[in-house]
Amino acid sequence: MKFLTGGIAIFYLLVILPASVRAQTQANSDGSNFGALPTAVPFLNIAPDSRSGAMGEAGVAISSDANANFWNPSKLAFIDDDFGIAASYSPWLRRLVPDVYLSYLGFAHKLDDRNVIGASVRYFNLGNIQLVDNNQLNQGTYRPNEYSIDASLARKFGDNFSLGLTVRYIHSDLSNASFATGATQGIKPANAFAADISLFYKKPMEQFGTDGIFSFGANISNIGTKVKYSEAGPSYFLPTNLKLGVADTWNIDDYSQLTATVDFNKLLVPSPPLRDANGFVIAGRDDNVSVPSGVFGSFSDAPGGFKEEMREISIASGLEYWYNQQFALRAGYFYENPSKGGRQYATLGVGLKYDIYKFDFSYLAANQKNSPLANTLRITLGISFGSKK
Repeated sequence: MKFLTGGIAIFYLLVILPASVRAQTQANSDGSNFGALPTAVPFLNIAPDSRSGAMGEAGVAISSDANANFWNPSKLAFIDDDFGIAASYSPWLRRLVPDVYLSYLGFAHKLDDRNVIGASVRYFNLGNIQLVDNNQLNQGTYRPNEYSIDASLARKFGDNFSLGLTVRYIHSDLSNASFATGATQGIKPANAFAADISLFYKKPMEQFGTDGIFSFGANISNIGTKVKYSEAGPSYFLPTNLKLGVADTWNIDDYSQLTATVDFNKLLVPSPPLRDANGFVIAGRDDNVSVPSGVFGSFSDAPGGFKEEMREISIASGLEYWYNQQFALRAGYFYENPSKGGRQYATLGVGLKYDIYKFDFSYLAANQKNSPLANTLRITLGISFGSKK
């Protein structure tokens, strides 16, 4: 008999372990607790970049750059330069494990005045897992990982409105099948395909006696096939997510600019029902449904009714101040109901821009005892070049 040991295994192999084991763990890999709605590959909804990471993880309606591939691909239609590249890196769950990280690479290219293409890659490394037998003899190591590859198209319709479409391939390899036994025997890497649909609207207008821009964004992401980690095992929903956000930007004077933004997020997956000892549903709805039924039913299937549905909405808010478009200060706050994941934290960050180069840094400040995300850092490097239209 062989075993997997290592801190992160207990966090992510929950999708193939029985419920009795899941109940003993403390956090999901995205930092939420097990009151959160269960999905596979939750790394798809982890904020990758430092700019939005410093603004409470709000980004669906703020100004566009190459990171819009994640937040709202339709914003790509409003990039200023012909080309944009952004690379991000974040050590993850540092308070619990030392070798887990998320990396992200985004690209955007303006084809003409109305059409922009984008692409991105996300890679989530879950650290080294030590393999041992029942005598605790070393059987080598294994490195579970997940990644996604995206391609996007954004198009302007008029001067203020755009739509975006993204297609995505997802791969999740969580365990070395040759060492799996018992409850985990027969496991395999999971693959899935998904799509995002998004829109963006911005309107220049005078506010408080100065020029400003109001913007609105929406993105439904990860609409796709279920995933399976074994032929005989159950299927799991992707983390289909609805983001709605607004942002308001004021030019305070010739050098200073301030942006305030807020996003609302809701997972469009079934809420687990309450069941009796025989497994019959006594409150809520059966969550063994198709993807379309899960998406549309997610607005009214919570066992606690409308009040519980409202608890499933998380709120991300942030502020950004730019001086002379060269130096930025950012702050924000993220709130998730304690019964639905419990992530609550403040964020801080800075940004520097020189010529075509941009550097962003963010820090997540959370309760050291209660949050595995405490002291999370994100670093992003960006390059924008090409003639401005």
